[in-house]
Amino acid sequence: MAGTEQLPPQQASTDSAEQPGSPDPREPLSVLLRDMRTSPQGLAAREAARRLTVYGPNTLARRGGRRWPRELAQQFTQPLALLLALAAVLAAATGALALALAILAVIVLNALLAFAQEQQAERAVEALAAFLPDRAAAVRGGVRQEVEATALVPGDVLVVEEGSRICADARLLSGGVEVDLSALTGESVPVFRSADFVDSSGPLLQARELLFTGTTCTGGQARAVVTATGMHTELGRIAALSQRTQREESPLEHQVKRVARLIAVIAVGVGVAFVPLGLASGLSLTATVAFAIGLLVANVPEGLLPTVTLALASGVRALARRGAVVKRLSAVETLGSTRVVCTDKTGTLTENRMRVTTVWTPGGECDLGDAVPAAVPEQVHLLAAAAAACTTATPAAGPDGHPTGDPTELALIDLAARLGEQRPPEERDRQRRAMFRFDPRIKLMTTADAENGDAVVLHTKGAPEELLVHADAVLDRGGERPLTSADRAEVFRTVGSLAQRGLRVLAVARRRLAPGQSPPGGREDAEQHLCLLGLVAMADPARPEVAHAIELAHRAGITVHVVTGDNGLTAAAIAARVGIGHRGMRIVTGTELEAMSEPELDILLARGEEVIFARSSPEAKLRIADALRAAGNTVAMTGDGVNDAPALRRADIGIAMGRSGTDVAREAATMVLTDDNFATIIAAVEAGRRTYDNIRKFIVYIFTHAVPEVVPFLVFALAGGMIPLPLTVMQILAIDLGTDTLPALALGRERAEPGLMDRPPRPRSEGVIQPVMLARAWGFLGLISTALVMGGYFLTLSRGGWHPGDPTGAGTALHLTYQQATTVTWLGIVACQIGTAFAVRTEHASLRSLGVFSNHYLLGGIAFSLTFAAALIYLPPLHSVFGTAALTPLQLATVLPFPFVVWGADELRRALLRRHTSPPTAPRPAPTAPALPEPAADTGHHPLAVLLARHGWSARQLSRALGVSEHAAAGIVAHARRIGAEHGRRAP
Repeated sequence: MAGTEQLPPQQASTDSAEQPGSPDPREPLSVLLRDMRTSPQGLAAREAARRLTVYGPNTLARRGGRRWPRELAQQFTQPLALLLALAAVLAAATGALALALAILAVIVLNALLAFAQEQQAERAVEALAAFLPDRAAAVRGGVRQEVEATALVPGDVLVVEEGSRICADARLLSGGVEVDLSALTGESVPVFRSADFVDSSGPLLQARELLFTGTTCTGGQARAVVTATGMHTELGRIAALSQRTQREESPLEHQVKRVARLIAVIAVGVGVAFVPLGLASGLSLTATVAFAIGLLVANVPEGLLPTVTLALASGVRALARRGAVVKRLSAVETLGSTRVVCTDKTGTLTENRMRVTTVWTPGGECDLGDAVPAAVPEQVHLLAAAAAACTTATPAAGPDGHPTGDPTELALIDLAARLGEQRPPEERDRQRRAMFRFDPRIKLMTTADAENGDAVVLHTKGAPEELLVHADAVLDRGGERPLTSADRAEVFRTVGSLAQRGLRVLAVARRRLAPGQSPPGGREDAEQHLCLLGLVAMADPARPEVAHAIELAHRAGITVHVVTGDNGLTAAAIAARVGIGHRGMRIVTGTELEAMSEPELDILLARGEEVIFARSSPEAKLRIADALRAAGNTVAMTGDGVNDAPALRRADIGIAMGRSGTDVAREAATMVLTDDNFATIIAAVEAGRRTYDNIRKFIVYIFTHAVPEVVPFLVFALAGGMIPLPLTVMQILAIDLGTDTLPALALGRERAEPGLMDRPPRPRSEGVIQPVMLARAWGFLGLISTALVMGGYFLTLSRGGWHPGDPTGAGTALHLTYQQATTVTWLGIVACQIGTAFAVRTEHASLRSLGVFSNHYLLGGIAFSLTFAAALIYLPPLHSVFGTAALTPLQLATVLPFPFVVWGADELRRALLRRHTSPPTAPRPAPTAPALPEPAADTGHHPLAVLLARHGWSARQLSRALGVSEHAAAGIVAHARRIGAEHGRRAP
């Protein structure tokens, strides 16, 4: 039956201790159930557990181990690895075999390190699946339960609903559903599958009574028996023939690789350019080649790529601990630039814990907030029973007793229970004859339920303005009477009053069918000639932590819009309560949004006000996201429904709800909130900013010590041999291999700098490496380090009696002095690295505000660097390899001040910058009152009518409600729009 879900009577349950076979899923249903030893009541719990042991978990076999050789080989083809390989070839060609082997060792170790870190990052992302256990609704022993998808076995009975992902191959038992088969067939158009269709021939994927793993239900409701799980499903068959896709490269990693290629070109260019200079200066060919190799090695930041990957992975893990599961490493980078957040209201700003506080009937209001009054009117009891009948939620499902379903429906069931009108969900479902599920476009839901034998009653609930369009009677004092214009006006006033108190209002109606009359076959026929029973108003309190999160968002320059299907006044009350609207608030209804042109929407969003998009359809989210992104904003969009998927994909950061969201929304989203909490979004933005800042910090750190590594070779070449080489290639390798990587990795774990959330979002087009960073690394910290290092080198030589041109080779009197001088140069670079590591921990603030010793990872990395340096200086076996020599206490004292000089100089620079410039902060204008609709004045129009028109009532709805012509109602709508336009011009 088109548009309905026919529910057959329950069948008898059968239990079996025998293992089911593997029958053809297209054989007759009775034969299939017999062969699989199951029934529509599902398996018993013990039988399901036994079959899980026999068939194993419902998972696809992983092939992660087969691709690691290829991924490891890719590490050797990185631009920087190829550059080092070129240096090794040149060293071998000139007879420096030991140097060539050392460079090859660096290539291998660096590749292993990068490979290990990428594997760790990948495992970190994959491990996040534990935060989002895939669950399925199954019937076991006649009771609907939420079970782990991995625990499904052949013979289980699945409950398939709109938005759920199908976790096993199954044969439909009852009902019909629309299914997206694109995961298996590539066709994006959903197809209809029904238990009434039987296809015994043709391809299996085209069988109209079968469902398959990996597909998604986009509409309808049905029950199906599982026929295959795991690798025995169609998806498992495809997975066995397919290779896993490669990990997606983030934009940040792409930028860093471009920088690496640029560095490689510069290094080769500089090395080649100075070869003629060295030969012209009188150097031998061997010395010239050694000089070129030194320039190549000194310009290669070996730890750059693996450090970026590990920092991103660390950010992903940090976000997971905060309740935000990020599905792509690249999202960590994008989060830091978020400029606009479009959030839902229910469950995100609020606790999603609805409770009916007020019931209105023509007899008046009944307060049910704290306790049920002793005497409750009979019509309130009738309304509560009708509202509970028009639900699909279950108050306590499964062995753990947790409720399942929409919070609004759970609140209606709770109301019926408090008034003694509750029926068990099993009885409710057994008496249901048809159902028209909630349609977000018309905002109504209707069920056809049996009463007193063969009598059928239609129960409808939904938005009051929509339900009243379909109602022509009202239940008053136990009897039905026509619904008058005065009744409608009273309903409107009550809705407005309740909504202004921040309550969510639903209307409830019914329609009795004649005895023996079947439920209508179409939705339009069913939702006509309804009898209004009354209104229910429920409260969903704001989450206590959201107000502080909104304040942080505003300080960070982030605009927060609310896109909700709820009433505008209700949403505005909640929004104002948590602080949304600090620069003015506008309420735009779904009707007004549809009437706006694209330029008008762009102007609205560019005004700087925070907008409440009320009574909005899911399609409106897509339009809003497009408009915001077209203006250059980085947009985060929340959603939980099937229809939200396009907007979640279109937004820069699609955010799905982990608890209340559908599988479709979670798959389309970039980030999933495990707690459905808006405060987690702002915490994720803060973590994203911190991760991005840390990446820039260790880039400055890595680039800084390239200057003192390159300058010694330039001095050696320009002096034409008069000054011996202050630093050897082996010593550079010792820096890059032994003392560089761990502190750089530790900077990726740095805590947030003070004022992080007081800065405006960075532009979308801003690159990770900025000119100011290079100026700080090369023009300030690098030059200071170079001056200190070269000063220590010449001071050590002069103390040993060296003069320019004196020989320092092996066997000469100054050879030991020369080795000690190069060791001082090498140790001086290590010491300057320590000072640089502390200096780059902040960009603007003083290090004291962050805590000098707060980064324990950095302290551990520095301790390792110092231990490694001591080994190279004082272990004789390493002297011949790295050209080092033991240093005297005086020579050590020469190097000791270097870290403090570098750190102190940058601390002074930042202090001067803070004195002359204030850190960028987001504007915080004085709060203004929300721009709520204004009543008409001196216009002849009823203020209530104008209020309703401003909140989305169409001319047709007003005509039906007030009993006036559609022409007059159209005039009211036009007048309401003029008021909105005038108010917009006056708004700040």
